[in-house]
Amino acid sequence: MRKNLRPAKAPLRPAWYEAALAPHDSQPKGGAATYLPSKSGIGVLPAWGRRRETNKMNIKALVAEFIGTFMLTGAVLGAAFYSFGAPAGAAGIIGVALSIGITVFATARAIGHISGGHYNPAVTLGLVAAGRFQLGDAVPYIVAQCLGAIAVTAVFAAIGNAPATYAANGYGSLSMINASLTSVLIIEVVLTAFFLIVILGSTRASAPAGSGPLAIGLTLTAIHLMSIPVSNTSVNPARSLGPAVFAGGEALTQLWVFILAPIAGAVVGALIYRWLDE
Repeated sequence: MRKNLRPAKAPLRPAWYEAALAPHDSQPKGGAATYLPSKSGIGVLPAWGRRRETNKMNIKALVAEFIGTFMLTGAVLGAAFYSFGAPAGAAGIIGVALSIGITVFATARAIGHISGGHYNPAVTLGLVAAGRFQLGDAVPYIVAQCLGAIAVTAVFAAIGNAPATYAANGYGSLSMINASLTSVLIIEVVLTAFFLIVILGSTRASAPAGSGPLAIGLTLTAIHLMSIPVSNTSVNPARSLGPAVFAGGEALTQLWVFILAPIAGAVVGALIYRWLDE
């Protein structure tokens, strides 16, 4: 009996799967790269930029998270230290809010495609809860983000003329309106949840190309306008960590609030969005 010598059909695979298996240096010649969503859904990675070792953390992604968080935290601290009440013309709350919103928009556009542009441990964990990021990759991302925030605070400490509180987040005497712990917890949870809903919605697969960074930057501006007087605005544990380390004292003892509340809010926002988008 003759055996069937015809080769078996190769299983059909989606294009993104084939692209992910392509060698790292297989950039298309003479044409535009094909872009694929990053694991987080925020940034995009070119198909030719995916490494064969897909389970291996990319050091460039960690450096991008360090730089992004460095710039984000620096945008807040620089504006708060030197522009908020500048003799030549105080920028005030609006100046700080615009500083961080513009910076996040710019860094997301510039290097967001390398790491996904989280720049915030709460965002990273919210994306895990939303199913858009792997839990195993979250820890190195969060370490890089926290180091970026501490590093930029050290830069401003070296520059000098920083206030004793280093623009730390807080309640009671660290709040402009002497807000209570309960008030600060509520606003941080609610606004971080809102932030994650915007992030997830504006970076969905069907969202207009390039609209994510603008929506995220504008939302962060609005969040700061709303909550600077209450908590000095965190919605980002790394942003809170840097100043607290250098300010010490009450800022450091209250740091737990700005770790717990933003993370809780991010998870709540991610779960709400998942339900809405089902």
